[in-house]
Amino acid sequence: MSAGATRVMLLGAGELGKEVIIALQRLGVEVIAVDRYADAPGHQVAHRAHVIDMTDARAVRALVEKERPHLVVPEIEAIATEALLVIEKDQLAEVIPTARAVQLTMNREGIRRLAAEELGLRTSRYAFAESLTELKSAIDGVIGYPCVIKPVMSSSGKGQSVVNDSHEVAAAWDYALRAGRVAKSRVIAEEMIEFDYEVTLLTVRAVAESGAVETFFCEPIGHVQVQGDYVESWQPQYMSPKALAKAREIAGKITHNLGGRGIFGVELFVKGDEVWFSEVSPRPHDTGMVTMASQHLNEFELHARAILGLPVDTALRAPGASAVVYGELEEAGIAFEGVDEAMRVEGVDVRLFGKPEAFARRRMGVVLARGDSVSQARERARRAAAKIRPLGGGA
Repeated sequence: MSAGATRVMLLGAGELGKEVIIALQRLGVEVIAVDRYADAPGHQVAHRAHVIDMTDARAVRALVEKERPHLVVPEIEAIATEALLVIEKDQLAEVIPTARAVQLTMNREGIRRLAAEELGLRTSRYAFAESLTELKSAIDGVIGYPCVIKPVMSSSGKGQSVVNDSHEVAAAWDYALRAGRVAKSRVIAEEMIEFDYEVTLLTVRAVAESGAVETFFCEPIGHVQVQGDYVESWQPQYMSPKALAKAREIAGKITHNLGGRGIFGVELFVKGDEVWFSEVSPRPHDTGMVTMASQHLNEFELHARAILGLPVDTALRAPGASAVVYGELEEAGIAFEGVDEAMRVEGVDVRLFGKPEAFARRRMGVVLARGDSVSQARERARRAAAKIRPLGGGA
């Protein structure tokens, strides 16, 4: 809040952005939070808050010109990336990690083509389609059943369907179009990999003691998804030495190509010693909320340090787990009961995000737990989360 302050603007101010803002403020940074709706979680803690349509390139440019941040940090996918490219080119601000990385990763087509066709990383078979007819043809000719249908632009599993036969394709197409981040009639169909488990490998590009940007890895995070949305995660997820080496090689290649500084959530499928690249987000990952319990520096602190050019430490503190608390209600201003009961479970902490409106499947909070083992931490997180109950009716 001074002439010499370092100013950071977050584009997207949800629960992940809120934690990044807090981490930045602890380092004396002035933070501007931007979102599409008022009173988003990050708005509640930032120095200044703005509500704009972040897919409007002119609105994004105008706000950057007004606030003059040193760093622009995207936290969601639905952003006018063309504006970020020009902002970076005109040197109005540094885009984290880079404008190119944001543009490629917000669109599943861009990142999949980079990974598979340019970098030669192992992925599932895939095809893109702009119509229902094209989608059916791609599945019949290339992908096969069962397969996964996703919008080219979405997050947290929104618009994602598993399709087992031709009778389910039309419904999956319609759902993908409705739930996509932007109004684009384009989807990706992916081969269903019979994997043993999925991991998120948090990969940090940060300035090392040498002064050069180097790559650092957190321990792998395992997670459970329901309808494409994370409901539970834990760290560390055991991987064979060969699989872990391959995972780090894949994550290192994709993040090195994307460049810049900051944390990346690299999603991978694992079967025995084999590893497939799935997706990457150039920002903290929802499954990585477990690091608030399991690491010395959580993913938000790592992101804050990395983007500011400060040292990072990815060491594990203890086995940890997280479990999601859903809204369960379609109502504004809900309350919760049972939080005290949840916190009485040994090793447990709770984060309630303060979102102004709840939906049945909207993530409204998360339970964090530590334990002597992953299994103990997971049991504690699940048990505590089950004690928290949303209340409506102005409670």
